[in-house]
Formats: sequence, structure tokens, C-alpha cells
Amino acid sequence: MSKSSSIKLIAFISLLLILTACVNNTEVVTEGTIVKEAEETLANIEEVDPLEELEPIPTPLPYEGNLELPVMGATGYTSIDLNVKASPNINSDSMEVLKAGTAFQIIREEGDWWFIQNATSEGWVLSKYCLINLPDVIPSIIYDNSNAYSSKFLSSGTAIPEITGQALYEGKTFNNRLGKEEFIVPVLYAMSKKIFLAQKEALADGNSLIIYEGYRPYTVQKAVVDALTNLANDDSTVMAGINTYPWSTGWFIARNISNHQRGYAIDVSLAKIQSNQEVAIGEYLGIEITDYTEYTMPTAIHELSMAAITFTKPVPSTSQTAWKDAVLADTMNESAIKLQTYLTNSGLTPLASEWWHFNDLDAMSETKQNPSDGNYVLVECLSVSPSGEELKKKF
Repeated sequence: MSKSSSIKLIAFISLLLILTACVNNTEVVTEGTIVKEAEETLANIEEVDPLEELEPIPTPLPYEGNLELPVMGATGYTSIDLNVKASPNINSDSMEVLKAGTAFQIIREEGDWWFIQNATSEGWVLSKYCLINLPDVIPSIIYDNSNAYSSKFLSSGTAIPEITGQALYEGKTFNNRLGKEEFIVPVLYAMSKKIFLAQKEALADGNSLIIYEGYRPYTVQKAVVDALTNLANDDSTVMAGINTYPWSTGWFIARNISNHQRGYAIDVSLAKIQSNQEVAIGEYLGIEITDYTEYTMPTAIHELSMAAITFTKPVPSTSQTAWKDAVLADTMNESAIKLQTYLTNSGLTPLASEWWHFNDLDAMSETKQNPSDGNYVLVECLSVSPSGEELKKKF
């Protein structure tokens, strides 16, 4: 007996039992009538293999591109007031202007343009002026934005009043794309591709980047500068740590708008991976690090003093090559040098005064006509799974 015939027989018997149960004392129904009605009903049942309509579940595969995951479905942010265009062309009509710091979901990419959408807007924007949330596209990195929950800023080992141990801004929320609480860590889109190259090389060695901060609001930058200045005026040890020739305070915390506000700087350390697992993220396969040990570095992260210097003397921070001739500080250990190698191999530039700080000077050049001023805090995460079905959903 075929599978379809078996299904019809079961259906026939079930229907026969139901009809029989419906017979009562006031209504006489003959066996022939029941059988006839059942046969007519069965005749209208379409023979369908019960497994035929089930769509196969795709096996997640690693994404092949210039990031770990595609940008589609990731959260982006405008770094400046940005025109939304009707088409991916600089000469197309401008439909509106999104204020700097506006969050949106990336729907698709075409050349230098993203088609974006949020609850009130949709259209095309130039991606070079946009930040992208790093966990959405490089989920294997360890993210620990300590300034969003308990700042690690110290100076010569001394806590900075109203800064150290404080949550300096909101920066963590539930990420639907990743299915978990995660930090919001934005950088300019161009920089994210270089960070991916550094992480790829680190993973091949059994290591991972730990990113402590990307974008930092200007209000936080100014608060740290003011607090450190006040501390140094009251503490001669702190003052000597940030103001002994050839160094000055500005090398350890920029007095004005810094590269963190511009979107092309990261503060980063390095960890040895102890365990990890593969995870499905939409249609793609990702890596989640489940246990790690951070390498011993020259100092703790965000130690604002000469103890954290990379080179023996200042190096022009806007030069992509000057650092190559600089002499490493005696405190630069093997782990710090390995971190520097990963990041410089990817095209980033080290800062002379902080072993953890790296800049993307190409992104700086691309956006120098319209740089971000950092006068916004990024708290929204609109990310969804990088799959076709999720991206069909409208706000």
C-alpha cells in the first residue's frame, strides 16, 4: 500500500467514526448514507506527500566577504547631518536630512551607498559618512566597553574623581541579530573592514581582539579631560605622569574633539582564546568566544600616563609611516607588540602615547571635509538577522 493510500484509509476511518458519533435517537442515518458521504469527502482530498511542502532548513555557512557577516540587517548611524537620497547617486533628489547620530537598519548595499530604513525614514545614504555597529558584522571579537558600565580610566595608578568606576554613557542593549545583550561599538564603515582583517589574523593564532571602545561621545571626552586636569593640579605625581617632557596631557586625553568622536579610533587589547563555539546567525555561521584570558599588557587599559607609552617619544599622529621608524618603549612587551602587528598589518596606525589606541588614517582622509563632532550618544540597536525573511519586515 502506498503512503498516500494509507493516509486516505486513515482519513476515511476517522471520518466514519465522527459521522457515526453524530447519529442520535431522533435522526436515523443509514450506514449506506454515511459511507456515501465519506466517499464523497475523500474524493475531494488531494493526495499530497506530507513532507513535500516542508522547505529544507539551510545549513549555515561562513560568510564570504570583507566582514564576518554582511552589512544587511546591521545597525548603522549617521556621523554627520546626512542627506537621504532617492537613488544611489550624488546628483539624485534629496528627500530629507538625517541628524548626526540617527540610527537606522541597513537594508542593502550598492557601491558606496547604503539603502537604509528606520521608523520614519528610508532611502540612500553615503556609507563613508556612516558608523556601523561592530558586533553586528564582526561578532567573534570580544567587546567590553567599560566606559558604559564602570570606567577603567586611571592616571599614574590614581582614580580620577567622578570618572573612574562610573558609567560614563549608555552603551549596551539587547541585540536581536545576535540574540543577546551586547555593547554598542560603532566605528566608521571603512575602519570596520580593517578591524576584521586584524581579527582574522588574530583568530588564526588562537587569539582575539578585545575592543574596549570605538565611538566616544564628546561630552564624555570633555568630562575626562576636565577631571584629569583638576586631579593633576592637586597631585604632583599625576601631573608628572602626563606632563614630563616630551609628553603633555593632550597625548593621553585629547583636549578637544578626538579621533574617537570622529569615528576612526579604537581602544583595544588582546586575549588568548580558551574555548569557542560555532553559532548560527541567520543564514550564516559565526564564532562565539566562550572563554578567554587577556594577555598581560604594559599597563591596564586606559592608564593615562607615560607608563602606557608605545614609543619613546611622540610621533606625528596623522602620519601613516612615521611610527615605523620610532623606537618602542621598554615597557612594550611581546603581547603588546603582537597586538600592534595584527592592527598595523590591517592598515591601522598606532598612537605613540597609548599602546591600546589605533587610528584609521584612511577613514580620516575620506571624511575630513565633513568630520563628526561627536555631539550625540548612540543608544539604539535596530539590528536583525542577516537573512532575506527578516529584511522583508518593515518598521
